[in-house]
Amino acid sequence: MPEGSTDAATPVVSAFYDRFPYPGDPLQDGPPPGYNWRWCVPCAYGVCTGAVPEWPEPLRILDAGCGTGVSTDYLAHLNPGAEILAVDISPGTLEVARERLRRSGAAGRASVRIEQRSLLDLAGEGPFDYINSVGVLHHLKQPQAGLRALAELLRQGGLLHLFLYADGGRWEIHRTQRALTLVGAGADGEGLRLGRELLASLPERNRLRRHHEQRWALDTAADANFADMYLHPQESSYDLDRLFAFVAAADLQFAGFSNPQVWDPARLLEGELLERARALPKREQWQLVEALDPDISHFEFFLSQGELAAADWSRDQVVLAARGQRNPCLWGWPGSSLLGPDLEPLNLEPEAVALLQAIDAAGADTPLGELDLDWAPEPLAAVARGLVSRQLLLLRP
Repeated sequence: MPEGSTDAATPVVSAFYDRFPYPGDPLQDGPPPGYNWRWCVPCAYGVCTGAVPEWPEPLRILDAGCGTGVSTDYLAHLNPGAEILAVDISPGTLEVARERLRRSGAAGRASVRIEQRSLLDLAGEGPFDYINSVGVLHHLKQPQAGLRALAELLRQGGLLHLFLYADGGRWEIHRTQRALTLVGAGADGEGLRLGRELLASLPERNRLRRHHEQRWALDTAADANFADMYLHPQESSYDLDRLFAFVAAADLQFAGFSNPQVWDPARLLEGELLERARALPKREQWQLVEALDPDISHFEFFLSQGELAAADWSRDQVVLAARGQRNPCLWGWPGSSLLGPDLEPLNLEPEAVALLQAIDAAGADTPLGELDLDWAPEPLAAVARGLVSRQLLLLRP
């Protein structure tokens, strides 16, 4: 266990992850499969503000609670040239993380340090431009202390990406956890056997069994993932009200959900009810979605150190003076039929393809108005604006 760790749950959580290194994603040779735009820092800023800011080179990233290195691997490959510090309290998981990044070639993409340390004990390492902490704070005995520690490491204007458990969608999981505690299933191999036996032997129509088989069986196929869900010795969860109080106590600003489509009332409502929902303040729209969808099992969102200004691309001259970068999280490029940042199918118009190709050819430091395209300014700005709205083009003022 790292010296100086100040959270009461550290010893037991560290031992748990030594036993069950998480996440249980298999190791492979070569880069990680696909992409996750939330771990591409320019993409994250594009979603939160509509623009990519200027930051001192190199980009500094903290992966706080990196586990077996899945997130660190993506961070390295999606942010070439960055300096990345990846920390975790479990030496067992870090052994897997080091091997994962060695086999993936991450060292050739970014400068990565992997260290056994608590996120509570990183004073002097900041400031960071971007902090990723997915599925970590809810395993601290004092999550608020963890959030404050991360806030102190984040530079002004920096982004923090968090993933925390939500009460509503974990109702069945919490019941299963309590049942396993009552029958004496511990956080070990015997507990794993009992947990799998319990969910397999309950009556077929039992709600806990059906929920597991229909929603979580694939995700928990790996033993480490099953243990993390049902046998973890320390976790907490939130509803929206407690979540926003949690954020406010650390003096951070909510910068948006990283799965915004989940929080759109149009996913659940239509007609007059949707109109009424759209008339509500944004916070109340989210509360309505939370009330209507009991399957929401987590919150994933961005926080910022200070208010982030939203970019305004309404004026053609501002768009034409900006420098563009094609979103690197596109599957099937170059081409007109591809998958977008959220793996949604896209069919690009010829003009959109031509603009993105011109940006690739010119490089990220060329203003759009100086690209080798024989277009009038107005249609050029209009095509660029459309690509920005779909998160396919990232602009720097």
